[in-house]
Amino acid sequence: MSVTLYALDGCPYCEAVKEALDSHEVSYSVTWVDARFSARNEVKRVSGQRSVPVLVDEGSGAVMATTEGIDSYIERTFA
Repeated sequence: MSVTLYALDGCPYCEAVKEALDSHEVSYSVTWVDARFSARNEVKRVSGQRSVPVLVDEGSGAVMATTEGIDSYIERTFA
């Protein structure tokens, strides 16, 4: 299973998602994005928007772009 978190260093929402993934012992990679909103082209490509966090689960094809949605997905999928 390949799970990727798109995150910005110092973002509290991104940190919360990382903590949720870690607490459920999910193996994931982090793609750190540029602090400049206009430079987040890869995030836009995968999610249709430039905000972070974004979680991509290639195993299920899920792409989530809100902290609440990501947390709910983690609970449902990895608990």
